[in-house]
Amino acid sequence: QVQLVESGGGLVQAGGSLRLSCTASGRTFYIYNMGWFQQAPGKEREFVAAISRRGSNTYYADSVKGRFTISRDNAKNTVYLQMNSLKPEDTAVYYCAARGGSYYSTESYDYPYWGQGTQVTVSS
Repeated sequence: QVQLVESGGGLVQAGGSLRLSCTASGRTFYIYNMGWFQQAPGKEREFVAAISRRGSNTYYADSVKGRFTISRDNAKNTVYLQMNSLKPEDTAVYYCAARGGSYYSTESYDYPYWGQGTQVTVSS
């Protein structure tokens, strides 16, 4: 088991930046591929970004490419999501998720471990 706790959400104006953090406890962090997902009111949970166990591979949703950066620090058991040039449509609850195995995934059902989420609100 691994426990995930997100932080760093908040209210920001369009064009601004936020950095989300997700810290893991429990089993060894480096064995997990990590993902970030977003869920806006009334919508399905959607993939945002993913990173492989050692951080050598990353993948992004088209909607955030060039604006968001996922990274991880295995020594700190933490994965980050740097969000720049934020838009009102980025407003959502952001969740980090962990999965074992050899590959990261863009599908929420592939991730057995989830944090509680952190709210990001972008005002126009």
